[in-house]
Parts: sequence; structure tokens; C-alpha cells
Amino acid sequence: MNHPSRLHDFVRAFTRLVDTAAQDEARILEYGKPLLADLIGHDDWLPAACARPHPDRYQQYLLHCDPQERFSVLSFVWGPGQATPVHDHTVWGMVGVLRGAEQCEEFAPPAGAGPLARLGTHHLPAGAIDVLSPRVGDIHRVANAQAGAVSVSIHVYGADIGRIARHVYDPATGAASRFVSGYSEVATPEAGQSLPGSGCCV
Repeated sequence: MNHPSRLHDFVRAFTRLVDTAAQDEARILEYGKPLLADLIGHDDWLPAACARPHPDRYQQYLLHCDPQERFSVLSFVWGPGQATPVHDHTVWGMVGVLRGAEQCEEFAPPAGAGPLARLGTHHLPAGAIDVLSPRVGDIHRVANAQAGAVSVSIHVYGADIGRIARHVYDPATGAASRFVSGYSEVATPEAGQSLPGSGCCV
């Protein structure tokens, strides 16, 4: 990590954006995407503690949470073969791949009982950005697309994502279960401290 100021600059710029855009989700996503693209265009700022994989499950590290909980910034770290369950977010989000690659499988919202309808799968290499929202679709399953290496992505969400109620889905039945993800660790570079999280990450 040679330039930790890149994260601080991103947070300041994104704070200015949400100050001016207020609740205008479309504007936040339009102008936030190039800010995230600039951040993930440099791989010299993420602390090693926030890029540490786990042998059994992917990790979700909190990098910054807006004091008013209008947005949060996280690093997701994927070991080989690791993937999320099918889940939603209930708020807008952006995902930028910093290292490696991810595979994203999208699903339609459930329409009564029965299997979830698959909408397609897309590949996200390093530098790619995905946008999600209940407005445009936010139910998906994400996996590390590298068979033998770690992948890392940077996520920005329109809330303190680790503290809000969301859903995981059984794709075979469409059944939804409520969950609150928590964080693998609260290890914000700004605070310089690490606190245990819930250990359940999405």
C-alpha cells in the first residue's frame, strides 16, 4: 500500500456527491461510477489487512461508513471457489473489481412460489464496474472467476450495508430468508482499528 490517500480522496468526493444529489439515485450512480473507476484503476492503496482471504469463505471488510449512513465502502475478498448465496441488497450499489475477476449470475424477483428465473451471467474482469439497485435489479449470486487465485472487489452501497435487513433466496423454490450480513471485520483504515464482525458476509 503506497497511496492510502486514494481512499480518503474517494470518500471526500463521494461525500460531496451525496451532499448535492440527496436522494437522486440515478445521479449518484451516474457520477459515482467514474469516481469508483478511478479508485480501482490504481492497485496501490488497499491495506493488506483489508485484502486478506479466508480459507473457507469470502470476506467483507468495512473501509468507510458515512456518519449519516448514506453510503458505505467495502472490500470483498474471494478465495478460489468462493461464492455468495443468491441475495438482494434493498439499496443501490456499485461493484468495482480491483484484482482478479468475478462472475455474476442475475435473477428476477420472485413472482409467487417456484424457482427464481435466471436472467443471465456476466464476467467482470479487473477494472469493470457493475451497478445494482432494486430499481434496475439487485438479486444475484457472485463468485470468484479465478480458479486458483484470490480476487478483490470494492463495493459502494447506499446504506451501512452490514447493518440493514436483506434477503437470501433459495433459487429452487424462490423462498426468501431475512438476514443481516455484518462484516468480517470492521477494519477501517481511517480508524486504524479492527473489531470483530458477525462473520456472516454478503
